[in-house]
Formats: sequence, structure tokens, C-alpha cells
Amino acid sequence: MGRVVITHSTYVEGLIPWLKALAEEKNIQTITPAVIRRVKGHCPELRLRITTPIKGGFKLVARLGSSAQEVFVVTKLDEASLLKRLNQSCPGDQKR
Repeated sequence: MGRVVITHSTYVEGLIPWLKALAEEKNIQTITPAVIRRVKGHCPELRLRITTPIKGGFKLVARLGSSAQEVFVVTKLDEASLLKRLNQSCPGDQKR
């Protein structure tokens, strides 16, 4: 079971419960939400997407409205397995 690092005062709405559910996976060591930015376009519901492999894990981007937040995941899972866990841990009203 991993841990979610809570270091900021603001997060994309609904992100922390999703990350806590994802952290229940035994092969995930650490999940760290990072920078929030304004972006062009509008995402009506919370989305979490794998963007880049990093040393020891993956960088994800959470999108909601006109905000995007980087999320770093340290894990032994491969990309396909992480994507499966992301979809399984997605909050019920946002299942894909």
C-alpha cells in the first residue's frame, strides 16, 4: 500500500479521494500531486491521464475545468497495469 503526499493547500477538486483509492494498490509506493496550472480548453469532469514515464514510475495529469495538476506516481507497475488501476480506482460517478 502506497502513500499520498499532501504538501499543497490546493488540489484539483476530487483528486485526493481518487489518489487515496489508487494508493491502496500494493505496487504503488508514493503518489505526489504537484503544480496546478490554467490550461486552454475545458474538461467538464475530472480526468487522470498517464503522460510520461519517469525514473521509477510515471507522471500523470489531472484535468478538471480549465485546471491541470501534475501528479507523480512511484510504482513498479507497467503503464498498462497502472492504467487499469486508474480506471478501477476512479470515483463511481466518473467511471470510464
